[in-house]
Amino acid sequence: MNVAHAPLLPDVFEGRESFVVLAPHPDDESLGCGALLARGFAGVGAHVICLTDGSASHPGSRQWTPERLARQRHAEMVAAIECLGGSARDLTWLGIADSRLYQADATEVAARLEQIIEGHGARHVFVPAAEDHHEDHQATARFAGALRRRRPEWAFYSYPVWCRWDDPDFRQTATRHAPVCVPPEDLRARKRAAIHAHRSQLGRVVTDDPSGFTLPPGFIEKFVTEDEIFWRMP
Repeated sequence: MNVAHAPLLPDVFEGRESFVVLAPHPDDESLGCGALLARGFAGVGAHVICLTDGSASHPGSRQWTPERLARQRHAEMVAAIECLGGSARDLTWLGIADSRLYQADATEVAARLEQIIEGHGARHVFVPAAEDHHEDHQATARFAGALRRRRPEWAFYSYPVWCRWDDPDFRQTATRHAPVCVPPEDLRARKRAAIHAHRSQLGRVVTDDPSGFTLPPGFIEKFVTEDEIFWRMP
C-alpha cells in the first residue's frame, strides 16, 4: 500500500479547514480519526456526529439498561473528544438505537446530517468505510451516499475501522482506493487517551455481562501505533 502524507487534503490534515466526522458508535471517531480530530480541534475546528446511542454493546447486563448505558457512552464520548482538544460543543448526538440504523430512513437521516454539517460551515465529511462489516457502519456509509447526492459539491472521505482488523484482504482493498496514510506522530498519546476514555468498551464499567462487547486484544495498539487511513468515498 502506497503511503502518502496527506496530499489529498492538506488544508484539512493541517487544521486549516473545518470538517465533520460521522461516527456510527461512540469510539469510532477516536479509533479511525483521533489524530485527524486533534489537528482539527487545534486548528479552525472540527465536529463529530454520533449516529447511534451505543446502547447495544452489553445486552445481557441487568444493571446497565440500554438507557443507562446510552448515558454512559455519551459521557465517554464527550471525555474522548476533550482528550483530543475539543469539547461537548463539538459533538452532535443523534441517539438512534444502536444496531438499528438499517431501519432508519436514509432520506430523513441525510437531511438531518445536511442541516448539522451546513450549520458548522463544513464542506469535508469523513465517513466509515463501506467495507466495514458492521451493519451500522454500512448504514452510515449509505446515509453519506444519500447526503452526497444532496450536496455533490461537498467532499466525502472514507475511514476504515473494522475492515482494518478482520479483513485478510484489507491491503488489497485499500490499495484499490489509493489511500492516504497519515501518521499520528506526536498525537499518539492524545489518541490513546481518547480511545481509553471509552471505558465501557474496555471491560471497565459493565461487570455483569461476560458476553458483552470488549475491544479485542491488540486492537487499540493497532489503531494508536499505525497510520490513520483515508480515501475518497467511492
